[in-house]
Amino acid sequence: MTATLVYYLCVLLLLLAMGAAWFANFFALPGNWVIVALAALFAFVFPVASGRGVHWVTVAVGAGLAVVGELIEVSAGAAGARQSGASRRAMLLALAGTMVGSLLGAFAAIPIPIAGPIIGAVGGGAIGAFAGAYVGETAIGRSAEQSFAAGKGALVGRLLGTLGKLLIGVVLFVVIAVDALI
Repeated sequence: MTATLVYYLCVLLLLLAMGAAWFANFFALPGNWVIVALAALFAFVFPVASGRGVHWVTVAVGAGLAVVGELIEVSAGAAGARQSGASRRAMLLALAGTMVGSLLGAFAAIPIPIAGPIIGAVGGGAIGAFAGAYVGETAIGRSAEQSFAAGKGALVGRLLGTLGKLLIGVVLFVVIAVDALI
């Protein structure tokens, strides 16, 4: 095998691994950070000085993009809950509910081919955020209407935050892929 063939096979593996990592974002997992870690590993194994590879500047830009993605996700979820007057407890429980709901939703939707687990993870995460915020507000003695409003805010915020993080993940994927291929 030639060095060029080996390199492009490794690029293909990098792209597949980054795609799987991006997919993890649907489950409220740190997929964008895994993409950055994969880029760093690739930059280490294939230094640009050898002719091909991923630049360390690209890895740094990727880390910056991952931070932006996290800020979007957290701030959108918190802003949605906060706008409806949710407590810190409700926001923390909304986050926990998102993770549990994403996993349960994905598993429950496995029988639906291809898109089922994705829809289940996003929908389950949103429902989990709603339930967590609702329980958090109810536990501190808020009325059902206040708890419902906090849950609704957390649900909408979670959906918008997930969308933002996914979009940042696409940009991250493209930036690293272009650097590796050019």
